Amino acid sequence: MNADQLYRFLFTHRSVRGELVQLSDSLAQMLGQHEYPLPVKQLLAELVAATSLLTATLKFDGDIAVQIQGDGPVRFAAVNGTNQQQFRAVVRMQSELQGDSFRSLIGDGHMLVTITPKQGERYQGIIPLSGDSLASTLEAYFAQSEQLPTRLYLYTDITEQHNRAAGFMLQVLPVEPEKAKADFADLVMLTDTLSHNEMFELPAEQLLYRLFHQEEVELFPAQPVSFVCGCSRDKCSAAIISLGRDVINEHIAEGKLDINCEYCNTTYQFDVADLTALLQQL
Repeated sequence: MNADQLYRFLFTHRSVRGELVQLSDSLAQMLGQHEYPLPVKQLLAELVAATSLLTATLKFDGDIAVQIQGDGPVRFAAVNGTNQQQFRAVVRMQSELQGDSFRSLIGDGHMLVTITPKQGERYQGIIPLSGDSLASTLEAYFAQSEQLPTRLYLYTDITEQHNRAAGFMLQVLPVEPEKAKADFADLVMLTDTLSHNEMFELPAEQLLYRLFHQEEVELFPAQPVSFVCGCSRDKCSAAIISLGRDVINEHIAEGKLDINCEYCNTTYQFDVADLTALLQQL
């Protein structure tokens, strides 16, 4: 498997595009910062793979946030990704797990997809959790927001030996609707034969040849995927300064202020001397 790589591909004679992502080291780095239960790790791994596929559809510099909010044990799960394929993720739980299925974890709720370009207006799509999997929920999002038939396949392999996830996406191109619909149906039928082991053990080139050896497929250069939290002591300092003089004085009286990053679980400690120095910047 070509670990931590995203591939885009086109079918020369079909009105369909595709993407393939395979993750290992970046996912292990992210999950290693937390002690989530196994079903939660699997859910988050799927969400990271799915977000990577979504960010690959961006035609501009910017980022995308995919959030799931529900009334189940996992009340909030989110992945932030950039067009540079850098991601970070977080889960917030509110009760003990009652099962390991998607709906057992999330319950009833909705999914938000927020696209924020560096230049231009932000877009947000909200859809209810009507399906019984993350893949079906995202397919409904594409049908609603872009009105393009889309098929997603999400896989995880979370064990003591591995922290791996993979995703595969086919999407109709907005040209020749009738031909695109027929092309899509043919290619989905082929992709449905994809196995869990093949997704994790085969390099992208072999995987695509195994599925589509009778098609002409143009495979573009891979884009590396990485876990990048983005937190820093300087950002925490700026956040403390924004709290104002009175709040900073309260923490000085308490003797310290600790800030924990939800994404990478790093704790930044500020003692009285640190806080006093920040107070002088106001």
